[in-house]
Amino acid sequence: MMVVIVKGSDEKGSRMVSDAKARMIEGAARLLAEKGLQETSFSEVVALTGAPRGSIYHHFPGGKASLVAQALDFQRSRSLAVIESARGRTAVEVASTFLEAWRRLLLASHFTIGCSAVAVAVAADSDDLLQRSGAVFRGWADLLAELLTLGGVPADAAPGAAALLVAGSEGGVILSRAQSSIEPFEAVAGQLVAHVEALSRPAAD
Repeated sequence: MMVVIVKGSDEKGSRMVSDAKARMIEGAARLLAEKGLQETSFSEVVALTGAPRGSIYHHFPGGKASLVAQALDFQRSRSLAVIESARGRTAVEVASTFLEAWRRLLLASHFTIGCSAVAVAVAADSDDLLQRSGAVFRGWADLLAELLTLGGVPADAAPGAAALLVAGSEGGVILSRAQSSIEPFEAVAGQLVAHVEALSRPAAD
């Protein structure tokens, strides 16, 4: 979901070092979502974040792969927190919370930013990065299934509903980016919410 770039700090010492690494990780996550894996270079990250160029290999001795891996981990943590915020709500509210995060991302970025995990999944040339992008999707689906079940979706139907939410939202994001319009996403989101709502209804006697 939405990436927030950490601003520079006026403090000295270890705080600045920590901030520089955080900025690079968040900047890489944003660039992955906006430009894709191939265009997410150290030079682009430095230009976006203003991080010291000399600190790149100190923070990421494994090179670009190390930076991308940490960017995916950051995105996974940030997005799981968004989903977790719906714990205890109805299944429809859980689905709506997940979809609203994507809607806000599309609108705030004027349809220029998508999903960093998708960007890596379609272009990764290493098993580690592919597995890390897969872990993002599995994390979303697992948590969504748990919260959907708590929110009223039958336990046997929740994993499928969660997978559909993940896949459908990603497809809606791609369509909206391609058309520079929120309408495709809204159409998909409406169908996804309706599906979850139908699953949540008590079975007729």
